[in-house]
Amino acid sequence: MSDADWQRAKELLGSVYGFDSFRPGQAEILQAALAGQDILALMPTGSGKSLCYQLPALVRKGLTIVVSPLIALMRDQVAQLRDNGVAAAAFNSSNSSAEDSAIAAQIRARQLRLLYIAPERLVRADTQALLREGGADVLAIDEAHCVSQWGHDFRPEYRNLREWGEMIGISQTIAVTATADPPTRADIAARLFSRPPRQFLHSFDRPNLRLAMQRRHAGIGQIARKMAEFKGESGIVYCASRRGVDSLATQLRALGHWALPYHAGLESHVRTANQDEFLQNDGVVMVATIAFGMGIDKPDVRYVCHANLPASVEAYYQEIGRAGRDGLPADTLTLYNQADIQFRQRQIQESDAPVARRQIEARKLDALVALCETPRCRRQTLLAAFGEASQPCGNCDICEGGFAMFNGRLLARKAMSALLRTQGRFHPRHLANVLTGTVSEAIRRHGHDLLPTFGVGKELSTQDWARIYAQLQAAGLIVQDVESGDGWALSALGTSVLREETELELRALEPSANKRDGKAARAILEALQDGASPVAMGDVAVPMTISGARLTIVQAQLLAALKACRGEIARQQKIPAYVIFHDRTLIEMAVRAPQNVAEFAKVHGVGEAKVKAYAARFLAIIAAHAA
Repeated sequence: MSDADWQRAKELLGSVYGFDSFRPGQAEILQAALAGQDILALMPTGSGKSLCYQLPALVRKGLTIVVSPLIALMRDQVAQLRDNGVAAAAFNSSNSSAEDSAIAAQIRARQLRLLYIAPERLVRADTQALLREGGADVLAIDEAHCVSQWGHDFRPEYRNLREWGEMIGISQTIAVTATADPPTRADIAARLFSRPPRQFLHSFDRPNLRLAMQRRHAGIGQIARKMAEFKGESGIVYCASRRGVDSLATQLRALGHWALPYHAGLESHVRTANQDEFLQNDGVVMVATIAFGMGIDKPDVRYVCHANLPASVEAYYQEIGRAGRDGLPADTLTLYNQADIQFRQRQIQESDAPVARRQIEARKLDALVALCETPRCRRQTLLAAFGEASQPCGNCDICEGGFAMFNGRLLARKAMSALLRTQGRFHPRHLANVLTGTVSEAIRRHGHDLLPTFGVGKELSTQDWARIYAQLQAAGLIVQDVESGDGWALSALGTSVLREETELELRALEPSANKRDGKAARAILEALQDGASPVAMGDVAVPMTISGARLTIVQAQLLAALKACRGEIARQQKIPAYVIFHDRTLIEMAVRAPQNVAEFAKVHGVGEAKVKAYAARFLAIIAAHAA
């Protein structure tokens, strides 16, 4: 990489994207990319992965091919690039023949900097010939975990990308993803690269996301209470089934929410219309199966709820990662119950997958249940599942005191004694039967009804003992022996607790009242939106919190006007509202209230193309509001 290339990259960061500095981790990846190295980058959602292949494409000559799994993602990223003044296009099945012909002409004339393409299109010989003619030399692969059969979004068509790239004449490959455990990372490196890539592994932490999980007891009520905290803002609610999606969306609409369904059973045009409504407007709630989400880059999603247990820790991380991509505070809530856990257990047991695969899926389910039942900081437990150590976060329901704690050393000693007396060869569900004295066929067959620990835990139900085991796993007292498949063992900490050398606090099996309210400021804003006079509320300098920003009522009014303008432009251009400006940019406008073009250009996220396109319109709103 030359000094001139790096200087040019920093200039383009400001002039095209409107940013004055790189986000953590971006600079070192960009330097490697500009040096022509193959790259595998794992960066958390919202950390700016796309910039790591977009910016080098603007610095250098040649065409960068971006492989993306979803048409919606291609469409939105191309719209953002074009709005920033970048020559970009997309080849996918939604194009008309005239659009494809126009894009092909641009490729031959070498007018494009980035071309987004579906992997199914890349396999065609005529496409490969066209890309060779157009000087394609860099292959960027978004959502790279799709290449791995061990990942949660496996796409078979991703597995031939390396060969197709070689046919085109690609000289550099850049693969990015937000979720990949060690086996998945190894699979990605082996499948996508002809030489070992330089790997960048950044923290999986998303500190702006508040994490919370609850046992489901009044699903619609629990979700509705969460949505009430974010009235007028965008959110996603995931359900396990199509029927659940339809039912919940109907109930939420009856409560006055702008809730739309999304699942594979809907007509294609209905799914597309609902998705566009969600992307182009503020305040829409998408109620969906997991068919919705990957590649949805809407930055101002303020909350993600799960009405049912997710499929795995990786899936959970990916799905909650759709909230707060703008870096502003966002909320998550996951509901689950014993029926969800048992359903996943049956799915795994009845699967036609090989035994080794079923064992992996069972371990992943155990890790997910441990996250649900953890007695320690939820973020610590989540990051530990990805092999990352961390301190208590202060931004989850556990840290906030949402659950009462008790001295759990006696229960832990009983649980671990049962594990040891069965040689660690049995799942906690079986051990729960041992502790409660429940005689099952398996208990009799193995003679476990004759153990000293048989029936010593009758004070709890089998379900409660299963939850205790999940807490012990999350707290690191018991660990799974990957080598033996389903085996369990005590850790050093577990042994210390068993010997009564260390105290242990466990979580009460039912939550206490959560100490977090934080609704007063929102009540003021809602009153404003309902037409109340600022004078009636007292001093207009009363601070309130909107998307994590402290605003006065006057600033909040201006922000509402700026959002309305953004929405009107988005509808006119038929593009997502965030393509024009992110919420963070509008909040900064509301706070700084720029008075002229020069001041407007200094706002975060305002590049040269956006100054030309939008300065006059937004400055007029700011001036009118001041008057």
